Amino acid sequence: MHKIRIWDAPTRVFHWALVSCFAGLIITGKTGGNAMEWHFRLGYLTASLLLFRLVWGFVGGRWSRFSSLDLSPRAMIDHLNGRKTLESTAGHNPLGALSILAMLLFLFAQVGTGLFTEDIGGEVFGPLSGLVSKASVKLASGYHKEVGATLLLLLATLHLLAVMFYYARKKDNLIWPMFTGDKRLPAPVTPSRDDAWSRATASIILIVCAALVIFVVRLGG
Repeated sequence: MHKIRIWDAPTRVFHWALVSCFAGLIITGKTGGNAMEWHFRLGYLTASLLLFRLVWGFVGGRWSRFSSLDLSPRAMIDHLNGRKTLESTAGHNPLGALSILAMLLFLFAQVGTGLFTEDIGGEVFGPLSGLVSKASVKLASGYHKEVGATLLLLLATLHLLAVMFYYARKKDNLIWPMFTGDKRLPAPVTPSRDDAWSRATASIILIVCAALVIFVVRLGG
């Protein structure tokens, strides 16, 4: 077996930070009241993380790049039929890739609509709600509180069930490599770059993304 660095440190930090934010957003959203202040803060942090992951998907480690995701119908069919290659399973397998992209897409939609929402009592408003019509605010609020929240909970549940299935039935621990970064594979593959330079680059990208989120939020006055 070959020990290969698959997940670079920035990808691992992003993953667990996003998991923490997701849990915090659910709790603060359900709690309401004064907790909404933290709900917005976590939303801004989530937006920063998502923007970072978007950029990192092009310049990050080998297996964190979007180019490593095989979403072709043939890859999906081969994976379901057990015809797997090392290249298709070293990082995200085809079904995992589809799940990750769906999660990122709906998270972008969730934080985006959150900027234009208002609560039921009309006491808490998204920072950009004053820049659009009341009809747009109502539409964004409806999606954010009902459709988007439900879809994300469903996707998160499916993701957890898939991780449990792979661990129980296939003896494939998908969680541990997201802590250590390494996988043990039967043959060598190109590892992800994960050194001081790439980590410094990731830090700069995250800072720029956070600054961009702050700029957008302040557009609402």
